[in-house]
Amino acid sequence: MITIKQINISTERGTAKFPVDSAEITETGIKGDAHSGDWHRQITILAEESVIKFEKETGRKTKSGEFATNIMISGLDTSKVKVGDRFLLNTAEVEVTQIGKEPHFYDSPVLKETGRNIMFDEGLFAKVLKPGNIKIGDKVEYIKKPLKLRIITLSDSASKGIYADKSGPKIKERLLTHFSEIKTDISINVIPDEKNQLEELLMKYVDENADVIFTTGGTGIGPRDITPEVVTEFADKLIPGIMDHIRIKYGATIPNALLSRSVAAVKDNTLIYTLPGSVKAVNEYMDEILKTIDHLFKMLAGEGH
Repeated sequence: MITIKQINISTERGTAKFPVDSAEITETGIKGDAHSGDWHRQITILAEESVIKFEKETGRKTKSGEFATNIMISGLDTSKVKVGDRFLLNTAEVEVTQIGKEPHFYDSPVLKETGRNIMFDEGLFAKVLKPGNIKIGDKVEYIKKPLKLRIITLSDSASKGIYADKSGPKIKERLLTHFSEIKTDISINVIPDEKNQLEELLMKYVDENADVIFTTGGTGIGPRDITPEVVTEFADKLIPGIMDHIRIKYGATIPNALLSRSVAAVKDNTLIYTLPGSVKAVNEYMDEILKTIDHLFKMLAGEGH
């Protein structure tokens, strides 16, 4: 069970916080706290487990509020928390907007004595979604952000209803199986092989903080095959090894597989994969992509090496 162990506030920024038994969470943060306001770091959260580890490493006991955190919780490994995850704090709800921050020195004995403040590395910063009241001992519910997965099928014929899209649903099926223990938000959009429509959807999904975008179709060399060019121009970085491996693996026995121009890429924090349009090719590509996708999530979060 996750519970609230401490509640702390401060009337001025840059100072250690002092403990209180209960608090009101308003739309802008904890009432009476200097960090309350119309911004993305309205409330700070730290795990008791992080503090215990710090005390063992430094040999120094800490007092409530010395790390300038509003709420200390117990019972959760906060290293697993991601931006977008939420906490239900009794009747209030907050969403994590940032993890850690740039170090700065302020009037804190623990910082002066040890040169460390674990808030800089392990602190969670959150914005208020729903006001409420909290007190020490309240139960906390941790809600992971659903994995947002978007699929774009590019096909002039399927977009006109001449035949049903089969490759998009196959990608969805493979994703639901792979992420069976994770809450997912998946959608499929079928569009013609039009550059402008693809660009608009890519930007829309990146702006919505999609975790992954899969396209299917438009990776050949026909006059209407424009997917790789659009994604390459749109992306921040390419990940060539994945698609090169797939082409070589299947091209060794099926030479036509070498003709695919599929690419893998990153835009902001969104992964993008362009797959061929056939169901058979989708299965082959997903077999290889799903082997590394979890590690890529960690890399985007700054955890993978």
